[in-house]
Amino acid sequence: MKKISDWVMRQYFKRRKRRLDYCVSRQDELQGRILHKIISNNRNTAFGKAHSFKRIMDTTSFKHSVPIRSYEDIFPFIQRMMQGEQNVLCRNSVKWFAKSSGTSTGKSKFIPVTKEYLQKGHLECAWDAACYIYHEDQHAALFSDKSLIMGGSIQSIGKGIYTGDISGIIIKHFPAVGRHFYTPDFGTALLKDWDQKINNMASITAKENVVLAAGVPTWLLVLFRKILEQSGAENMSQVWPNLRSFLHGGVNFEPYRTQFEGLFPSTKIRYREVYNASEGYFGFQADSQREGMLLMCHHGVYYEFVPWVNGEALYEDICDLKGIQKNQEYALVISNISGLYRYLIGDIVRIVDTHPVKIKVCGRVGAMINVFGEELSSENTDRGLAICCAKHDVVPVDYTLAPVFMENLGRGGHEWYIEFEHPPEDQKLFARDLDNILRELNSDYDAKRSHSLALDNLIIKALKPGSFEKWMRKKGKYGGQNKVPRLRNDRKILEELYALDESGTSTNEAN
Repeated sequence: MKKISDWVMRQYFKRRKRRLDYCVSRQDELQGRILHKIISNNRNTAFGKAHSFKRIMDTTSFKHSVPIRSYEDIFPFIQRMMQGEQNVLCRNSVKWFAKSSGTSTGKSKFIPVTKEYLQKGHLECAWDAACYIYHEDQHAALFSDKSLIMGGSIQSIGKGIYTGDISGIIIKHFPAVGRHFYTPDFGTALLKDWDQKINNMASITAKENVVLAAGVPTWLLVLFRKILEQSGAENMSQVWPNLRSFLHGGVNFEPYRTQFEGLFPSTKIRYREVYNASEGYFGFQADSQREGMLLMCHHGVYYEFVPWVNGEALYEDICDLKGIQKNQEYALVISNISGLYRYLIGDIVRIVDTHPVKIKVCGRVGAMINVFGEELSSENTDRGLAICCAKHDVVPVDYTLAPVFMENLGRGGHEWYIEFEHPPEDQKLFARDLDNILRELNSDYDAKRSHSLALDNLIIKALKPGSFEKWMRKKGKYGGQNKVPRLRNDRKILEELYALDESGTSTNEAN
């Protein structure tokens, strides 16, 4: 019976792929239709009246009527909605608010999610993703076996209104046709206590034939280690020998690739990046062998792009799909059918291709160390650490870094706090190699490091195992879609970590 259901779905996805090809070939045209729908549907809302939606006729008048806004700008409207007021940002009833991890500021954000966008946005994009998996992998069997999606939790805030991680909200609204092929049961998947959730998920999913796993890499690794601990298996391929697809998002996958390839020593697994944020499902890596995620342009989101040059947003040059350039970085601005208008979500994307549009998330607005003019991005540090760890045959668990400020006419620098599975044998050599790799990746960093004119040797502090988990627990951010902030221009996180882990060793890179 299971094989029959999978055969039926494979035929369905063949038809769906033809529709997807049509949509992908008309990304710009569909974007115009979506903007028109967003404006016309919400012209009589409190926000629509305040911004003269009735007078908006095209993209030009849209830009003139609605300024780009941050979360702080739009929060007063969201707060009214969370208190039960309707017809504020959108005409549809809003009962769900996605709780963003807020990695830039450390504060949670609450993003309105209408039932319409859950169905026509997040869930429809999930079906599109399955379609591409079947198209590329002739042995895919998502509807004959089990898929595991590492989700968060949800909670009521009263008046029939709920908040939670977008993954938890999606699981809550998972269509009935797909629930039979999901593991674990939905009660376990939505548990709020992450220790209990991980333990229960491990015991349940280890007994299933999992063919697809999806989630934030850091939290999936926690689950996999618990499964190995409970089962006694040597690696995850022994537990799930038929796993063929892994969908990852939320953080750069490269620093974790070695760990996953060690846990799954199988050549048949295809790793794909997804861009499923609280604000919308924006992209999916349609071709697992090529960099870049296909921009989802037909599911209720209108995109604008602010050129990101030398760490600054050039707002006067904002453009839509027609104006983007390949290999250029942009701060992403979105409007959607859930009530966000020209919202700067905080992500920096690079345009990998323009026909069709494919993107790569390469950082966060503000997630850059630029104390000394070095303009070091999280893309640089993620890639640099991955290369250096591969060279030294070590595996990183997590990391963060911050500046060492100049004192008494001395030079500044960078200090890295890294938790390894096993630290490198020669930490001085590791630090020196990491520094050289960063210099190759970033010319501004290289210039500031030249002859140590502005930046001195970088410092590495190897943290004890479990240090980042302990920090996340203390901050109340253990589990869900929470992530350790990579880069900050102050030393707050380092000081908090140091207080939790005073026995780590510091090492200066030797000249």
